[in-house]
Amino acid sequence: MTTTNSSLLPFPASPVSVPAPCAVPPFEPVRVRGARPRLRGALRRGRRMPVVLLALMAAALAVAAAVPGGGPSPGGTRATAVSPARPVPAAPLVSAPVRIADAATVRLLRPGDRVDVIAAPHAPPGGDGGARVVASGARVAEVPRADGDGPDGGALVVLSVPRATAATLAGAGVTSRLAVTVC
Repeated sequence: MTTTNSSLLPFPASPVSVPAPCAVPPFEPVRVRGARPRLRGALRRGRRMPVVLLALMAAALAVAAAVPGGGPSPGGTRATAVSPARPVPAAPLVSAPVRIADAATVRLLRPGDRVDVIAAPHAPPGGDGGARVVASGARVAEVPRADGDGPDGGALVVLSVPRATAATLAGAGVTSRLAVTVC
């Protein structure tokens, strides 16, 4: 037989009486009329509402994208409708051989590089020169092997440029010394 020390228990030991188990009488479940269909309809609408809102938002965005100037402008006011600009057809490119004054610079170039061509007129030392950009963002098509130094010590490079720029490069090559900068 086990004895317990009553000083260790949180409450004094006393005989506890437990009520006898009783049975719950059977009864019909309680049903509230009209609440269930409303709840079911609300749940259905709740599931459809995000889908409806998403469809409305997609339709509004599609209409705003289709109407030129339909969206708000950066200033917060609605922009006026403007007819879309036709894309400008790209000018056909031609290959323009250009003699660059510094042959060492040309040896740094590879096909596909983008360069700016700068023309510096022949000027006496100490003059300002008046350099100007003749071609901007021209693509290097080819860097031919140097079979010898050119008449003025330069090197040849072939650039892909629009026809008008090729004419400008040819004219500048006659009157000026040409240099390139890599873009």
